[in-house]
Amino acid sequence: MRRASDQILTVAQMRDAEEALIAAGSSVDALMQIAGRGAAEWVWRLGWPKSVTVLCGPGNNGGDGYVIAEALRERGLPVTVVAPLAPGTDAARNARAAYRGEVLPSAEGLRGHVLVDCLFGSGLVRPLSPELFQMLRQLADSHPLRIAVDLPSGVESDSGRALNDHLPDYRLTICLGAWKFAHWTMPAAALMGERRLVSIGAAQVPGVAHLLGKPHLQAPAADAHKYTRGLLAVIPGAMPGAALLASEAAMRAGAGYVRLAAAQAPMGTPPDLVVDPQALGDPRLSAALLGPGLGRGAGAQARLGEVLAREVPLLLDADALVALTPAMLAGRRSPILATPHEGELTQLAVAFDIAAQGKRAVAQELARRTGMVVIAKGADTLIAAPDGRVEVARPAPSWLSVAGSGDVLAGIAASRLATGADPFTAACEAVWLHGEAARLAGPLLVPSGLVTHIPAAYARCL
Repeated sequence: MRRASDQILTVAQMRDAEEALIAAGSSVDALMQIAGRGAAEWVWRLGWPKSVTVLCGPGNNGGDGYVIAEALRERGLPVTVVAPLAPGTDAARNARAAYRGEVLPSAEGLRGHVLVDCLFGSGLVRPLSPELFQMLRQLADSHPLRIAVDLPSGVESDSGRALNDHLPDYRLTICLGAWKFAHWTMPAAALMGERRLVSIGAAQVPGVAHLLGKPHLQAPAADAHKYTRGLLAVIPGAMPGAALLASEAAMRAGAGYVRLAAAQAPMGTPPDLVVDPQALGDPRLSAALLGPGLGRGAGAQARLGEVLAREVPLLLDADALVALTPAMLAGRRSPILATPHEGELTQLAVAFDIAAQGKRAVAQELARRTGMVVIAKGADTLIAAPDGRVEVARPAPSWLSVAGSGDVLAGIAASRLATGADPFTAACEAVWLHGEAARLAGPLLVPSGLVTHIPAAYARCL
């Protein structure tokens, strides 16, 4: 059961959700009070007893700022409001009238401890003017603790694009009403610091994206054996080390039996990994994995064609994605889970003639056209299904930015696929387990060490 607190809304969807609340008997002013006072509670927790400067813009985000300022003033916190522009909406004007403190038109020479940025929130699509940007930077530089309300000013909500260069970063971003894509999408996500959500009572919106949550996994059945838990074939290529790493990850992620489809055991093959050149032809096969270490030589595309001809669930990663063409998917019935990084996603967009812009849009269109479930991985990771479902992952530790971490993710996802999970579920489970294993592994992790923490991550889902 999905929770309304996990949904991620576009600007238009958020506007519709607010209008539904108003139609049900609320008002813009009432919602602003709920949002602003909820945000003020977080500012109080983080800032007390230091001085607070609230930067208010002309829209309803600025109105939220006046509500925050009044709530803090009522609790005895020293508050200064800076408003370079007059309120431009009725709700913002009403909030300004209800604020009983002084409002300064300029930030010249102003210093303090906590800056609350309510200049602009969702809906901004153009850069801040030079004057407003300079004021924001001046205040950010003169306040050591910075809090953004809804979104940092200068960020595009739906894409996560920074509309100005050199925007300040924040200790905390307080999201109002529902998560926006910018909260979890680079480059904006890098500015956010900690993220907290203040609910305004918005209902669950059908068909929207969601924030990826911890999966619910189960122990094997009492009568389980290696084949009922899933047989996975991992097909190596020119660089077998990557396939070995993926195999070791797969052995720890739930599949009952993992076989390396190689003519002979590569150097470094662990003793508990079976090497079987006929693995791909086993009628008990549950899933296959191709791509890690495949290489881009003349035989790569032929090997890919051979694997695609087997009607078993398939995970394609790395070089297998580079070799993939639309013609190779014609007539295929069994599901495919693809795990491209941003460069591979760009190449797939060219190969499949996708004109969409932005990581999320490309991943969704690729999934729709091909029928594949797509894990668009990277510093921000999302999962797109052919039916339009989208899950967005919370940021994993940046220590994952090492060669081989993608092979580990591929192994985990292929293992979940082999257990019988549908590709979208397998993708969601794998991304969560991968990120949690990284958190457990700690700083300066290496992929082989990451693999050893998969069982502990799995245990947290039981």
